[in-house]
Amino acid sequence: MSDDQTPTKSVISAEVEIHGTIKTTGSIQVDGRVEGEIISEGDVLLGKSGSIKGNLNVNSVSVAGTIQGNIVAKDRIELKSTARMMGDIKAKRLAVEDGVTFVGKSEVNPTGQPIKIEDPPKQQGQQGQQGQQGQQGQQGQQDKGQQGGQQDNKGQQGQQGGGHDAKDQRK
Repeated sequence: MSDDQTPTKSVISAEVEIHGTIKTTGSIQVDGRVEGEIISEGDVLLGKSGSIKGNLNVNSVSVAGTIQGNIVAKDRIELKSTARMMGDIKAKRLAVEDGVTFVGKSEVNPTGQPIKIEDPPKQQGQQGQQGQQGQQGQQGQQDKGQQGGQQDNKGQQGQQGGGHDAKDQRK
């Protein structure tokens, strides 16, 4: 670090390949290949030509290359349209562009607090359910009875009407 205490940005260029764990307090840009874990208190930028085979534990990360491993970010994960992500991700915020390949699970929780999922409301006991079904069945029978009565009335009206029409035509 320099005298003014500003975080530095390390660069792993496209022609570089690293095997092992990388730890940094600053930010890092990866355009080459890394096989191993990256631990960074700063931000990680994975360029289009970059690839990482290992886990990342970072503040935030922007991915335009390929990752085979899991990402845990304290703040944000950004997957660019050229990103290929095979692994699980966990962060407070997530941004995904159209065209990303992502195979894995994601956990995004802005508050960082555990989420309690409420159980669905408990239904009435078996007797209550049967009682509801019985009421519905009775209602259905009443509806059918009313419809049947309407059809019977129509049939009677048609017969009566038909008789009048026949008499009118004879005259």
